[in-house]
Amino acid sequence: MDFSYTPKTQEMLARVQKFMDDHIVPRIGQYNEEVHAGNYPVSFMADLRELARSEGLWNMFLPHLKDDEPGTRLTNLEYAPLAELTGRVSWAPEVFNCNAPDTGNMELLHMFASESQREQWLKPLLNGDFHSAFAMTEPDVASSDATNITTLMQREGDDYVINGRKWFISNAARPDCSIFIVMGKTDPNNENVHKQQSMILVPRNTPGLEIIRNPTVLNHHSPEGHCEIVFRNVRVPASNLLGEEGSGFALAQARLGPGRIHHCMRSIGSAQLALELMVERAQERKTFGKYLHQHGSIGEGIAKSRIEIETARLLVLKAAWMMDNVGAKEARREIAMIKALVPTMHTTVADRAMQVFGAMGLTPDTPLADIYTWGRCLRLADGPDEVHLQAIARMEIKESQTKLGATSVYLTPPARN
Repeated sequence: MDFSYTPKTQEMLARVQKFMDDHIVPRIGQYNEEVHAGNYPVSFMADLRELARSEGLWNMFLPHLKDDEPGTRLTNLEYAPLAELTGRVSWAPEVFNCNAPDTGNMELLHMFASESQREQWLKPLLNGDFHSAFAMTEPDVASSDATNITTLMQREGDDYVINGRKWFISNAARPDCSIFIVMGKTDPNNENVHKQQSMILVPRNTPGLEIIRNPTVLNHHSPEGHCEIVFRNVRVPASNLLGEEGSGFALAQARLGPGRIHHCMRSIGSAQLALELMVERAQERKTFGKYLHQHGSIGEGIAKSRIEIETARLLVLKAAWMMDNVGAKEARREIAMIKALVPTMHTTVADRAMQVFGAMGLTPDTPLADIYTWGRCLRLADGPDEVHLQAIARMEIKESQTKLGATSVYLTPPARN
């Protein structure tokens, strides 16, 4: 495995860095002020997106981007350092049309959409004409087990009628969120619980689709939303079915693999920024006659943070390499490992940085509170830690069963009479 950056990656990295330095970082304060004032989308976002696209910094996340589709085609490994860089500012990925959940939805449509669905929904998303949402999680069941979902999608003639409740649906609060990919059950009595679900495209303006609320997360308000949504007799054409009826569970797995890698890539960027802030702060402040970094506990926290970030980055690069070379199915253990590892690393590093900053670390004067909040959310987004840990354990047990007893040669129990 070779994780070194190719000349193409180095060139793209330099361009994204310059764009961040020139156009995004200087606007962090303005972004915060506008969002706090209730102005969303912020006034400069459309201009920045147009500029990024004109510079070829657009749709960089899609390895199978076609020649006639807008953007820059990169492998997962090539995209990794770019995603890490944009992860330093929470809203930066949107500038490059590389923000979740749009990225996962575009990947899903790229793989499974019909020709008419591609024309109506994929092309505008690739062009950045509007945003999208993915509606799977439900408040009344443990949705980390997708077989639990209860939203019903009943076929009536040439239509599907959808009834159910979803929540924590990212992007749904955006005024230009135009399409929802909704997961529900079209065949709830199928003996194969993984064939009960389907995905259907539901336009935002469809009668019966109601956004109930946008709850805060750790009392943090997300302008794009983590919305609770009700579908009451929502009727859409059967042609809005994505893929085949009963394929929803398989489609969800196909979508979540790359999405988990992207989340982890950006998460490392956030943790890296937190560490940089912590290191600078530890050299500015003194207590008891010493700079903070000269106290053993602070120095140790800095060292551990560097070790943890580097460890996480290497594992994410390995997962990205495997996605590129052997596919998502063969990389599923590595994908589960990074999803279980990286968000905890993210929050651990952010927590240390907040401690070094003292009370200031809890305020909007630094990005640390937002960094911590998003890291904590990631421990649940795209599957909670426990699901990934359980999946890893199952794979280890299954692999071991093919060679049970192989370790006995290393055991030296005393002889028995």
